Amino acid sequence: MNTSVPDFILPLLNIIFLDLILAGDNAIVIGLAARNLQGRTQKKAILLGTGGAVVLRIIATILVVWLLKIPWLLLFGGLLLILIAYKLLTGDSGGPDIQAGGTLWAAVRTIIIADAAMGLDNVIAIAGAANHNIVLVVLGLLISVPIVVWGSTLFIKLMGRYPWIIYIGSAVLGLTASSMITEEKRIAPFVEEHPLLRILFIILVIGGILASGHWKRVRDHRKAAHSGT
Repeated sequence: MNTSVPDFILPLLNIIFLDLILAGDNAIVIGLAARNLQGRTQKKAILLGTGGAVVLRIIATILVVWLLKIPWLLLFGGLLLILIAYKLLTGDSGGPDIQAGGTLWAAVRTIIIADAAMGLDNVIAIAGAANHNIVLVVLGLLISVPIVVWGSTLFIKLMGRYPWIIYIGSAVLGLTASSMITEEKRIAPFVEEHPLLRILFIILVIGGILASGHWKRVRDHRKAAHSGT
């Protein structure tokens, strides 16, 4: 199967962007797990823990890419990704309680386990965006994870300063989710016969995520403002 450069580069950039958007919590996990270590030991724990997490993430994503070929799982994955996009926008992403490791291997173990527990959203999003291309999965993760580790603080600050980045991320997740749903084998023939319906469905999904997520953000900010007065 011949793949043109744009057909390879654009999904790869999409995967990297999605992983950066969704990896804020994971970057925080890395910092928390290694916070009790000093100097070189801390750097080594971050490097080893991240390496182990990347390997597990690649294996899990490849597994999900394979599982998405099973009937109706593309639909299920798309619906789950819609929920993830909504939670990203509203900030409702609860994570595990992270205990700081007192030794190198304790910190490494904590990083790997916590990343695996919190990485479901990344795995589903990347598997959907990869369109069954394993090379894209591996390259996207190998490129984006080091960026997350070494530039996580900067990226988190950017999202805090420019909230529209989160809106773009949610929209891209909505596009990926709606594309997954319309590519489900049981649904695809109907969608191919009515291409306008596919476009309308994608617009509806993205618009629904952005509108409902924005409404909840505004409502939560108002509640916080009232409780602070």
